[in-house]
Amino acid sequence: MKPINIYTLTRISDAKSLERLERQMSFRSRAMKIKEWETEGLKAFCNRLMDVLESAYCLDFYYSFTMPKLGKEFDLLRVNDSTVVNVELKSGNVTDEAIKKQLIQNRYYLATLKKNAYFYTYISGDDRLIRLSNSGNLVEADWQELAELLVNQTDCYTGDIEDLFKEDTYLISPLSDPARFLRGEYFLTFQQRDIKKAILKNLDKEGMLVQGFTGLPGTGKTLLLYDIALEMSKYDKVCVLHFGSHAAELEELDERLKRVDFYYCEAGRSIEVVGDYVAIFVDEGHRIDKTALEEIRKMSIRMKAPIIFSYDCEDAIEPYERSGYGAWLIEAVPGFVRFTLTNKIRLNSELSTFIHCVMRASGNHRRDYPSVYVGYASDEEEAGNLIRALNREGYVYIYDETVNPLNAEQAAFDAIEAGESTCKEFERVVMLMDDSFIYGDDGYLRSKVSKGADDFRVKNIFHGLSRAKERVALVVLGNKQVFDALLWILQK
Repeated sequence: MKPINIYTLTRISDAKSLERLERQMSFRSRAMKIKEWETEGLKAFCNRLMDVLESAYCLDFYYSFTMPKLGKEFDLLRVNDSTVVNVELKSGNVTDEAIKKQLIQNRYYLATLKKNAYFYTYISGDDRLIRLSNSGNLVEADWQELAELLVNQTDCYTGDIEDLFKEDTYLISPLSDPARFLRGEYFLTFQQRDIKKAILKNLDKEGMLVQGFTGLPGTGKTLLLYDIALEMSKYDKVCVLHFGSHAAELEELDERLKRVDFYYCEAGRSIEVVGDYVAIFVDEGHRIDKTALEEIRKMSIRMKAPIIFSYDCEDAIEPYERSGYGAWLIEAVPGFVRFTLTNKIRLNSELSTFIHCVMRASGNHRRDYPSVYVGYASDEEEAGNLIRALNREGYVYIYDETVNPLNAEQAAFDAIEAGESTCKEFERVVMLMDDSFIYGDDGYLRSKVSKGADDFRVKNIFHGLSRAKERVALVVLGNKQVFDALLWILQK
């Protein structure tokens, strides 16, 4: 998205023509709907600025920009190497408190640019210009002062503004980057913030002992869970039970956060918790079994502490392959309150659609998959060569010890075991599918040697591929049925 000349835009009165011109100037992928009051407010601001700055007709701004993934919108932005100017436009009927809240929020989000920032609101109905002071208070602003600020803002950035807001600067995983989490260098999406608010509100209600949130891999569940735990730890001690990997990262968080105790839990082992807590948080809840859930519930009753679960939605996986674990157990707890995260933060829609199709090769998902590679190997040597070639292109090999026949060659791969990859993020991921996989008549991917949910190989494919941010690859070893099914997904 490019900056536009707001003087040019506001010389048009026809709504449809204005929307088309805005799209042409900004290079948006699609036209935005601009309401009449928004047009009038923008024109009033432009004309008012012309009263004190003759060259105002030359000024370009980024108009109605929304931060990727977060959904945070800014009316007007102007950026150069050292400063950023933000102007919000209101027609009227807005309180000073609401204006102050918005500008403080804008300051919070724009802090990622690491520039001197100036925040204004123009209320066209009252012809009133307000700015946010350095101390966070609203003060009446002077038009001449704003004009001088804009004039001095030379050599402004004119590239795609999304390039200034790289997602990895504000969307993180506490377990991949614990230092930045501890420094608070992250944002929650609006959906995450709404769920956080609802969960904290429910804690004040009697009997609201078990609640949680689910979502596809890459929707920010771990960050939200740890953020809520951090919030509650301001008042008393809480604990986090983590059913994934990352023992080292948990130790760092445990050492630095004095009022949050972390416990690394493994399947089949008793949960050993020392002390009492005001709340119990469970991460990677889709990995828990019946015994672990019963232990956690008894712990909750003894401590009189609520439980908040975070767990992956595994609906894409064949029901028999996931029954008896995770959501199947958690959501059956009496009184359980569920929230759902739907906004993908890590995984893009192309990869998400492909992974769902791999889990069930049926239905109609006609689209291109430029970020997907599929290769076939007739023996282990060929499979190893394909994986090594992908390693050179930056792919990390996530392997399943129950599937992978290439363990003897691990030293030659940039590789990580599936269980150790939980909560981690990689730009590119490659996985192996051998002849232990099969597609059933209903299109679901299954394990030929399946013991139901006790066999994790199908789930490991789902969760392993979901670790990728940009590209995924599958190497199929000696399984023509699965290879043909994958080609059908890619080419249908």
